[in-house]
Amino acid sequence: MAITQAVCTSFKQEILVEGHNFTGSADTFKIALYTSSASLDASTTAYSSSNEVSDSGSYSAGGGSLTSVTPTTSGTTAICDFADISFTSATITARGALIYNSTNSNKAVCVLDFGGDKTSTSGTFTIQFPTADASNAILRLA
Repeated sequence: MAITQAVCTSFKQEILVEGHNFTGSADTFKIALYTSSASLDASTTAYSSSNEVSDSGSYSAGGGSLTSVTPTTSGTTAICDFADISFTSATITARGALIYNSTNSNKAVCVLDFGGDKTSTSGTFTIQFPTADASNAILRLA
């Protein structure tokens, strides 16, 4: 099993046919956490609970809702960012995550590979998104 960071191929096609709306409250995007037993990569098409971390503290199946920052551009690159998200009072060991559109049939957007297991023990598990620019934004279309 492996988690490989990627923008999901199905997402690339879906944005060309208006399948996702990142502005305002149009669509709800969520992030689900996964164990090292998960298989997630560019071919992932939708959220699945298979090998998702167990419910703990404020984390429950399906993950948490993300606050989308209005898409913009940086140079010639279109970028999308999300506000950082935390799960409190949680005991979690996660190897990666899936951002998906729960408004649009739970369709996959991108896979995050944490590069190793990340753990919280009866504490706060935080996902901090990188700087929203052409080189670092979590979602970049060049």
